Amino acid sequence: MNLLKIINGKVELRKDNGSLIRTIGNGDAINADISHDGSLILVTTIKGKVELRKDNGSLVRTIGNGDATGARFNGTDIQLTTNNGKIELRKDNGSLIRII
Repeated sequence: MNLLKIINGKVELRKDNGSLIRTIGNGDAINADISHDGSLILVTTIKGKVELRKDNGSLVRTIGNGDATGARFNGTDIQLTTNNGKIELRKDNGSLIRII
């Protein structure tokens, strides 16, 4: 299982022994999460955008309205926490399921 580490705004994908696989993103990350199977990565940026990326680093899509403080996988769905404290549950294609 691979791990994520954020250093100076860059997301590092690492093996469980600590060796670096690759660096992902643009250097403005504040939060990151990896899917259960390790194939997808969520990166939350300082501007509030949530980027869904493949494990090779390529951008799949941007999710949310740009007001996110964090995001993580919730099964196959994505859970976004917004600036106003609400939680948005979204599908992996970005569509909103519900606000909690």
